[in-house]
Amino acid sequence: MKPLLLALPLLFSSWAAADVSGLPEARGFIQHMVKRHGYDRTGLDQLFRNVEIQDKVLEAIAKPYEAKPWHQYRKLFLTEARIQGGVNFWASNGAALADAQKRYGVAPEIIVAILGIETSYGQNTGNYRVIDALATLAFAYPKRAEFFRKELEDFLLLTRRESLDPLAPKGSYAGAMGLPQFMPSSYLAFATDFDGDRKRNIWSNPADAIGSVAHYFTRNGWVSGAAVAYPAEVPAGGYAQLLSKDLKPQHSIGRLAGLGVHPLDGSVPADARANLLELEGETGPEYWITLQNFYAITRYNHSPLYAMAAHQLSREVLARRHGGAGRQAGDPAAP
Repeated sequence: MKPLLLALPLLFSSWAAADVSGLPEARGFIQHMVKRHGYDRTGLDQLFRNVEIQDKVLEAIAKPYEAKPWHQYRKLFLTEARIQGGVNFWASNGAALADAQKRYGVAPEIIVAILGIETSYGQNTGNYRVIDALATLAFAYPKRAEFFRKELEDFLLLTRRESLDPLAPKGSYAGAMGLPQFMPSSYLAFATDFDGDRKRNIWSNPADAIGSVAHYFTRNGWVSGAAVAYPAEVPAGGYAQLLSKDLKPQHSIGRLAGLGVHPLDGSVPADARANLLELEGETGPEYWITLQNFYAITRYNHSPLYAMAAHQLSREVLARRHGGAGRQAGDPAAP
């Protein structure tokens, strides 16, 4: 498969300088926007003449971080810079984080960790024009073209609604934007004017980014005050039937206990639903009992590696903020 991936940029490189509005896929998209949303065809034709297919976008999406084993993935995000950066961000934005917890019930350390993983607290929000990234994946990446056409549609709608120049916003190779790296659909659904200035500015306003992440989590099943995950011990056999790619909690705590799966520390609430997660550690498998709040994190990014990195970074930031006296792995979020 590797030669095929390397060939992708060559396949589309001749399109980079082409008139994107002339591509059949783009013409169909423009027709859709005119018919469904009342856009001016001439204006969209002119806009897409300034949009380019980006080879680097195709290269990046072929090599996601989540393809790495856990012990390598973890090292990308559990760094001194992100831990101390999280402490500093919390110190600078404590009022907004406290307000978000009060309004939405989401622990500040989780919001901080998400912003740390996504953009290092706003230091790296992406250098691709969002419209270029989305158009590339909508018109030149058949594998997920339908998804990205919808994101491109939502991007144009949000720029019209927020009075933004569609050529101006920058983001990731996948079209994710701002401090929290929201996709356009997430922006429309969850972005919040948290400071009351009548703008939903997730690009440069930390308060709006904090409120938007908290809103996202509460709308995706976050349980206020509950734990995320517990490191687990497993018996020599029997536990394998609990392992599943389904991220939503499937099992009762009684079933886990009956098969010999127990938390290494802390006590899982008896009425909780849980999964057993196996991760590829540096010296062998790691096992975790994951709960509803872990699942809520996977609604932000569907990779369990991402969710575990966010959980562990949140704990490291909290421990550093309290002078190294962090909570035990399964303790509920601090008030």
